[in-house]
Amino acid sequence: MTFNRLLTAAAAASLLAGVAPFAAQAQTPKTEAAAAAQTGKATTDAPAATAVQGTAKAVSQAAANAQPTAPAAPAASGAKLVASGDMASTLRQSPDFTTFVKALDATNLASLIQTRPNMTVFAPTNAAFAALPAGKLDALMADKPGLQKLLLHHIINAPVPASKIKGSRGPVPSGAGDPVVLDGSGEPLKADNANIIQPDVVASNGTIHVVDQVLMAGSVPATLPEPAAAEPTPEAAPAAASAPKPAPKKK
Repeated sequence: MTFNRLLTAAAAASLLAGVAPFAAQAQTPKTEAAAAAQTGKATTDAPAATAVQGTAKAVSQAAANAQPTAPAAPAASGAKLVASGDMASTLRQSPDFTTFVKALDATNLASLIQTRPNMTVFAPTNAAFAALPAGKLDALMADKPGLQKLLLHHIINAPVPASKIKGSRGPVPSGAGDPVVLDGSGEPLKADNANIIQPDVVASNGTIHVVDQVLMAGSVPATLPEPAAAEPTPEAAPAAASAPKPAPKKK
């Protein structure tokens, strides 16, 4: 059984089309402060958002009056990921996915997995990113288009629960347009080269599967090689004919 019908090419294209605005934002970021510096005009955001919206005294007073809010306590490191709202919010609650979340934020993909419904995300842990070859992560963080393509390979524009993976093996189109090879023929379940160490974290807009390696397109073949045909065994050589016995001599 394969996954050919789990996700059509049209669905993958739909995800790629939805990502296009995020890619443009990732490559040309522009802060409010930068806009104000270019135009010489203050923005219309809430007071004290930037220094150009009031005097230093007003900004200082607003900061003094602001009541600090305690951040939500994240789960203990190494603990199971627990669904908490949408997929992006769920990942932010755990200290085991800070690298993945940082990469999603850097490529504007966090908004995608926060708002788009019926998606599946394979989420590598911090340890998975740390296991990359030396310098690989830094190179990826400096290459936003390449990083975005890598992250989109971890996203499927369709619900894929563990029950659909078990007992099957085959490719499913990812958000990057290349296939993720899912393998449920044994234990643990696998996605490409990674083990799914915690399946089915069901958030409000999709499913997260925790994986122990960063998924790499092409790391495993989409189809298994055909078993080699057994070579025919040579037939047993016929037994050598016994030599005829000599006739008895006449006396």
